[in-house]
Amino acid sequence: MAENDTALIRAGDIALALSLLSRLPVRCTCFARGARAAWAYPLAGLVMGGLAALGGLVALWCGLPAPLVALVVLTLGIVSTGAMHEDGLADSADGLWGGWTQQRRLEIMRDSHIGSYGVIALCLSLAARGIALWLLFAQSPAAGVAGVLAAATLSRAAMAGVMAALPHARADGLSHSQGRAPMAAVLLGLGLSIGGALILAGGAGLWALLWAGLVTVAVAALARARIGGQTGDILGATQQMVEIAVLVSLLA
Repeated sequence: MAENDTALIRAGDIALALSLLSRLPVRCTCFARGARAAWAYPLAGLVMGGLAALGGLVALWCGLPAPLVALVVLTLGIVSTGAMHEDGLADSADGLWGGWTQQRRLEIMRDSHIGSYGVIALCLSLAARGIALWLLFAQSPAAGVAGVLAAATLSRAAMAGVMAALPHARADGLSHSQGRAPMAAVLLGLGLSIGGALILAGGAGLWALLWAGLVTVAVAALARARIGGQTGDILGATQQMVEIAVLVSLLA
């Protein structure tokens, strides 16, 4: 794909989004589109959320109780992404809270080792999502599936929003290689995710949208204050935090 390609939508954008955000065996030949494919991030989330939700329904059909169904859904979601977003959350927690200067925070975030902040963040994230999924599937299979899908699509739209709102905090890395997401692509993806959330969750979807927006703004503000912008790790942390916010909001 030509570097000067400014088309809002291309047929291969969904494949590119899946190739970037998941470990699913997707063939993609349009990597040059970069962040211009950000509109498709929510659709990629919908695919991964759909696979996790399908696994949950199979677990229910097999007679597993809600806690184990939640574990199946959580595991499938992590496997489908290769724990990419969990890794981003852990690195962000270590870097944002473990360094005294912007440069040192970025160095910590790049380090492959995990520190106390990262471990605690992962434990809290897994616990929050697991318990929320447990309670949703205990309500009904429909509530569980709706929660999984709404969280999956809204959290990926939030990633695209942060890509567009913040500059790159460093001159290399995965996020930098994709470029800055065009606002038109972000708005299209946001519209798709909002429509999907309202269809899936009805009136409760409005609360999910509100909390997803608030959490996205909070993570973006923290990243700007602590490291001056966003990185791939910050995007992963955004996805995790928004997913938690959506799942918990649907329990209210």
